[in-house]
Amino acid sequence: MSQNPSTPVRTRIAPSPTGFLHLGTARTALFSWAYARHFGGQFVLRIEDTDVARSTQDSVEQILASMQWLGLDYDEGPIYQMQRLERYSAVVEQLIAEGKAYRCYCSPAELDEMREAQRARGEKTHYDRRWRPEPGKVLPAAPEGVQPVVRFKNPLEGDVTWDDVVKGPITINNREIDDLIIVRPDGVPTYNFCVVVDDWDMNISHVFRGDEHVNNTPWQINIFNALGAPLPQFGHVPVILGDDGQKLSKRRGAVSVTAYEDAGYLPEAMLNYLSRLGWSHGDEELFSREQLVAWFDGSHLSKSPAQWDPAKLEWVNSQYIKQADDARLAVLVAAQLLKRGLTVDVATLVPMCALFKDRCATTVALADWLIMYFAPVAPTAEDLAAHLTEAVKPALQTLAIKLAEAEWSKMGIAAAIKETITAHGIKMPLLAMPVRALVCGRVQTPSVDAVLALFTKEIVIDRLRSS
Repeated sequence: MSQNPSTPVRTRIAPSPTGFLHLGTARTALFSWAYARHFGGQFVLRIEDTDVARSTQDSVEQILASMQWLGLDYDEGPIYQMQRLERYSAVVEQLIAEGKAYRCYCSPAELDEMREAQRARGEKTHYDRRWRPEPGKVLPAAPEGVQPVVRFKNPLEGDVTWDDVVKGPITINNREIDDLIIVRPDGVPTYNFCVVVDDWDMNISHVFRGDEHVNNTPWQINIFNALGAPLPQFGHVPVILGDDGQKLSKRRGAVSVTAYEDAGYLPEAMLNYLSRLGWSHGDEELFSREQLVAWFDGSHLSKSPAQWDPAKLEWVNSQYIKQADDARLAVLVAAQLLKRGLTVDVATLVPMCALFKDRCATTVALADWLIMYFAPVAPTAEDLAAHLTEAVKPALQTLAIKLAEAEWSKMGIAAAIKETITAHGIKMPLLAMPVRALVCGRVQTPSVDAVLALFTKEIVIDRLRSS
């Protein structure tokens, strides 16, 4: 579907605030946003909060924070379904008046009994339409004290067919489809009804969503048709699978988008990685949001499930960390250190980020490196045993004396190290490894003179003398 759409493009994302915004919904939001931006259209955020018992304000705030972090700006919204109940009610009454919906007074016990009997006969369980008005059919009187549901009067014959943006033509026979409940006994309308009214009212032209919604689509198309409303184009993207091959979901293995922010990932890296889960542009692995918008025309969407690969995400993030502005990284690392109880001047972190960022996949890993500059270190017993030998201890003391007198710069430190190894007739690694262990708490670091230059002179000398 790479040709220009014939109508103005309006896409939407409509998360349910019954938990965090998880990765599958974030990817759907990304595809919807990128498609709208590519064609100069509009992107709408809608909050589907009709599940009153499970919807929470905390979830709403987390969804909004996730969208903001990812940079998925929306042109309208957030629009809340619970603020549109009058509109839904009016449409329901219209459908009832036109004979396209009806009230059903079956109790839960009756429905259970109905299904048990069908199962006993080896039949597929479905509502038997006992309250559905038909010509010549006499309905019983409405029972006292029973709050009815409202059901949509689904066509009994024919097929529902649509040309899916991702999957191609899909056909489902109406005999496979029940008379959908569109209003619950408490008067709150259901998802499959609200979504149709919303998409109609908001002139949504293209609906991208997970392919778990494929089975909902025939109901929704039939409701669109009953209302005389134009159909959007549907694109059902395959699920994202976790490490275990099972679908990521709110209930199984999914992690919130904001958890990745907390874990030190950059939003542009997450955007890049998410977009490659089920979509591609040639062999391009790393690209900007501007390139994504330029390329994302609805084609090249995969029909196969995407595999979540934490190692690949980490690699993508590491590439963005390497390219990131050092001052920006310093702000992010300061926030990570603050979580560990350390308040650090951001300006002091800038040269440290520049030195260590090539070794890090996340800002958490960067904070793991830089914490040695602000808190005591604890070299492992193994490192001390391997490198802090009796033979090298005199050289460490000499180095401490020379550093105390040196100009505190990378060049001055390098000169002091060179003088020390010359005076003691040892090779550079023999001295550098215990210096790293004592001062940094680890034996693998960038160039030792560059690393030491970012400490205060006092800390370096104190840690060397502790040997």
